[in-house]
Amino acid sequence: MTRMSDSQPARQGVPRLGPLPHLIFSSRWLQLPLYLGLIVAQGVYVFLFLKELWHLIHDANALTEQGIMLIVLGLIDVVMISNLLVMVIVGGYETFVSRLNLQGHPDQPEWLSHVNASVLKVKLAMAIIGISSIHLLKTFIEAGSLGLPPCTPELAAGVLCSKATSTGVMWQTIIHCVFILSAIGIAYTDRLMGAAIKPHKPAAPH
Repeated sequence: MTRMSDSQPARQGVPRLGPLPHLIFSSRWLQLPLYLGLIVAQGVYVFLFLKELWHLIHDANALTEQGIMLIVLGLIDVVMISNLLVMVIVGGYETFVSRLNLQGHPDQPEWLSHVNASVLKVKLAMAIIGISSIHLLKTFIEAGSLGLPPCTPELAAGVLCSKATSTGVMWQTIIHCVFILSAIGIAYTDRLMGAAIKPHKPAAPH
């Protein structure tokens, strides 16, 4: 039986790496605590969701329609941020750390089969726009109280006040529009880069 030399590929077709390339490539595992930390953050958002849901159920009789709508929008906001966390955890780990080997798994996300850094970047941009839209909608609902004195701890309980200001509404709208333009720019840039790396088809012979 001949001994496999160091220059030959290792078993299962995995090439051997030198000490320095192996150290550099293994440094990707330093990101593992970051993704584990995001999983902990996901658990915190689950607790926050259940807390807001209990508040909605417990105080349903005392809440106004606007108050219920704001709490529901807050729940949707938590869900969308949680979805963003899942995309970052699963997609980022799959792209930058190690394969999850979910091929054929019934619960494999549809987008994970063709995820890469560019696709993940566009999806994150779209998720951020969705979260910003929820916050902007909540601000527009609260904008009906513009003109009332701003809510401060010094105000007595039960006094009508406003949590929104005209300047705050304006800047939140501008920032939301910037998010949209940024997402369009990212998607357009990725489209140009994708078209540039596609091999050109040879011209048909005459």
